[in-house]
Amino acid sequence: MPLEGYTSKKSVYARYEIIGFISSGTYGRVYKARSRLGEPGQFAIKKFKPDKEGEAQYTGISQSAIREMSLCSELSHVHVVRTVEIILEDKCIFIVFEYAEHDLLQIIHYHTQASRPGIPARTVKAMMFQLLEGLLYLHRNWVMHRDLKPANIMVTRDGSVKIGDLGLARIFRQPLNSLFTGDKVVVTIWYRAPELLLGTRHYTPAIDLWAVGCIFAELLSLRPIFKGEEAKMDNKKTVPFQRNQMQKIVEILGMPSKEQWPLLTSMPEYQHLMNLPAGNSRIQNHSGLSRWYWNIIQQQKYNNSSLMGVSPGNEGLDLLKGLLEYDPNKRLTAEQALKHRYFTMEEDKSMKNCFEGNTFEYPLRRITEDAEMKTQGTKRGAMDDPMPGRATKKIKG
Repeated sequence: MPLEGYTSKKSVYARYEIIGFISSGTYGRVYKARSRLGEPGQFAIKKFKPDKEGEAQYTGISQSAIREMSLCSELSHVHVVRTVEIILEDKCIFIVFEYAEHDLLQIIHYHTQASRPGIPARTVKAMMFQLLEGLLYLHRNWVMHRDLKPANIMVTRDGSVKIGDLGLARIFRQPLNSLFTGDKVVVTIWYRAPELLLGTRHYTPAIDLWAVGCIFAELLSLRPIFKGEEAKMDNKKTVPFQRNQMQKIVEILGMPSKEQWPLLTSMPEYQHLMNLPAGNSRIQNHSGLSRWYWNIIQQQKYNNSSLMGVSPGNEGLDLLKGLLEYDPNKRLTAEQALKHRYFTMEEDKSMKNCFEGNTFEYPLRRITEDAEMKTQGTKRGAMDDPMPGRATKKIKG
């Protein structure tokens, strides 16, 4: 896909002043920046590592980076993080995004402190609505995200939710090979759909909706609903059965049945599923999920706190059931979820600002500042991670 209009020949250091370091991962590093050319607002700059970094011979840009560049340059929606430009420089790729002051994980952590109530019910509803609108846009344009989780859902200061980090996203229209062939493991373990855990070779955008259901549950409870331990691949890169993660799901949802999920027995890991300790669980028809849900509603005092607003109630439970449906063919689509009564109740107001009505403000994202970054790009390597042993300090947003 063409990148014309997004790539820049000007040095990243000439265009942007680096304010601080945000985070790092397998792909590279992310920094907060402001424009040196008078462009309004702030920016997040994602610097990709060269493929096989550290080798004596330069091996080029990673395939993952190329895919993310292609997708970011084509997508444009109010609830997907906007790509400002792409800069190719010094054997590195820099993707410049609009900056968001918060993410859902930070907001969840804010509310886990004992002195604070849960996330207001109206805030949860608006966040979910905007997240689903962004996801509907991706799916209508044949893009599967494949890594939805609270840390990848950004929220701006004015309450706009934006889907970020398309590093694992893929086009799913008429693929030349099954997506499993290219990436055998997708989605962070706690948000991974059961069909993925059971080893399916062909999956659909329904895996994103399962992750949305897990995020919904986490916004309500302030903790992951299925917090399993991941089994790592062995030296032969064999994908193991994620026994503990599947166990966590079965403990709440019960054991799936062939009647409930007709293609269940065709799953490669079906026999492993039958050998789970909870294999004889009598939980059926979402009764375990209902118990979990109403316990959470009671714990968070949705019905007794004026701050919380109206309880998510039966409508919230029904939406959660539809998103956490075992059979991906029966799971709600993004379009169906947006039409759910949870969102369409007459008394609900506009959901364009998820912070509307809140009597408090969330702290801004914290970033790291160090002496090397203060050079503002005047030295080569000013955007590298802080040097080992270098004193750093936290600065607000």
